[in-house]
Amino acid sequence: MTFDLHHKELFAALALVLTFVAFIPYYRSIWQQKTRPHVFSWLIWAAGTVIISVAQWTDGAGIGAWPIAVSGLLTFGVVLLALARAPDTSIVKLDWLFLALALTALPLWFFTSTALSAVIVLTVVDLLGFGPSVRKAYEQPDEENATFFAIAVVRNGFVIAALENYSWTTVLFPAAVGAACILFVLLIWGRRRTANPA
Repeated sequence: MTFDLHHKELFAALALVLTFVAFIPYYRSIWQQKTRPHVFSWLIWAAGTVIISVAQWTDGAGIGAWPIAVSGLLTFGVVLLALARAPDTSIVKLDWLFLALALTALPLWFFTSTALSAVIVLTVVDLLGFGPSVRKAYEQPDEENATFFAIAVVRNGFVIAALENYSWTTVLFPAAVGAACILFVLLIWGRRRTANPA
């Protein structure tokens, strides 16, 4: 099934709406100190997401790149809000390792010759960004917001549907992040069940 530009615009609009539907309560939850996101993860995600939206744009993603770009900017907002309202002081050596690996890989996109190689590197970086959050969610599952990541799964489906050009460069990131969000939600729910048995 192929979609015309009108459908692509609709999918992009739905993805943008879901982006705000996910982020606004997440911001509120951080402000109320109910959610304490791991700043390392969010910093990695913010930088990579903005850069990937540019790579997608250069490969013809068109309107499908907009939700990713907006998400990247809102992700920087999570970093700032988390630092101001709910700093996570449970940073361990393993978290520093994930941050170092991600920061080491980020500059590689400058040296790649194609948008695809940049997206591959940055998608791996983004997935590494889950490392500190996975460790934290395993130890303190009640301090993470599973709903945010569940909405992100659906949002990434709409992002893929909104793409004006389907290629590895445009599809890899939202597909990989969507899959990672599914696994992260399952981890949070599973750990909550074992940590707080009924």
